[in-house]
Amino acid sequence: MSAETRSPALRHVLGHLLTPLLMCLGMGLAYLGAFHAPTPHDLRVDIVGSGPTTQVLAQTLHDKSAGALDVRTVADRETAVSALRDQSTYGAYIPGARPELLVASASSDTSAMAVEKAFTKVAAGQDAPLKITDVAPVSDGDPTGQGIFFLLVALSIGSYASVAVIGGAGAVLPLRIRALLATGMSLIVSLIGTVFAGPMFHLVDRGLGGIWAMSWLYSAGILLIGVGLHTFLRRWTTLGVMVLFVMLNFTSSGGIYRPELQPGFFAALHAFWNGAGFVEGVRSHVYFDGNALGEHLLVLGLWFLAGVAAMALAGLAEARRRPAAAVPAVPAVPTGAGSMAEEEREQEVEEAVGV
Repeated sequence: MSAETRSPALRHVLGHLLTPLLMCLGMGLAYLGAFHAPTPHDLRVDIVGSGPTTQVLAQTLHDKSAGALDVRTVADRETAVSALRDQSTYGAYIPGARPELLVASASSDTSAMAVEKAFTKVAAGQDAPLKITDVAPVSDGDPTGQGIFFLLVALSIGSYASVAVIGGAGAVLPLRIRALLATGMSLIVSLIGTVFAGPMFHLVDRGLGGIWAMSWLYSAGILLIGVGLHTFLRRWTTLGVMVLFVMLNFTSSGGIYRPELQPGFFAALHAFWNGAGFVEGVRSHVYFDGNALGEHLLVLGLWFLAGVAAMALAGLAEARRRPAAAVPAVPAVPTGAGSMAEEEREQEVEEAVGV
């Protein structure tokens, strides 16, 4: 290869190497920023009881935590259990000669551990062993409670990898065919995820029908958004989809740490990002009798509608470009002078299919 042809080829490769460098930078910033130092902030816990002693204990613990805990009092054990089961609190301490701590590990195992750590110190200060009662335990097949998060990872990878294939190799197909492929792949991915959750790994012991429905809605949203964006982003689609559905998605899902243990940016994303909608929706459906399930389904539904909108916009953009597609045939290039033109044409083809 001559120096004249080697230089453009090198520039071409260096331009494409920018993508993995940006992925490395983004993944490091997202994962380390979200997970490297989980610290409680405004983690809601309750002290069970009434009277001056209970109030003093609650206020003292609240003040000493310096913002880590949001300590309140509730009248009795039943009220505390109810608050745990509707996920408005993450621990309830019952003081006395035999103190007891109520937690709900299905809501978040790491949050339950943070609560246990705080109240073990409280009980130790009273020279009393602490009894821990889990009012909403996870299934036997998911002892850490993080299996739902790894199910999310599997669904996400299957979905955004399909975007790369449909958007790249399928770029020459009509948009309606790509939409059908996206819908079909989301169905297959969701069925695979349901098999993982139930028969294969027993992450849950009930509610498989609902898990499949949420898996499909989640996967379809990613596929439709990704395929729609490919019309505009071309070879940057993989990076764009990874930012949306890996970097910002996994870190804000609450599958490892809930927002009460994360920096404010990721805690804010948890309120409306699709991964959080899936994780919290599955938890609600399987462990908490559908508490707030409608809110989580709304999040997933809105992301699905965003995918439909992305496909509609892609259709309009492609319709406008279509008249310009009739390009005159390229004249033959004399031997010895065509290497540069041939490489330029190859690069155009690559960009057209999203390579």
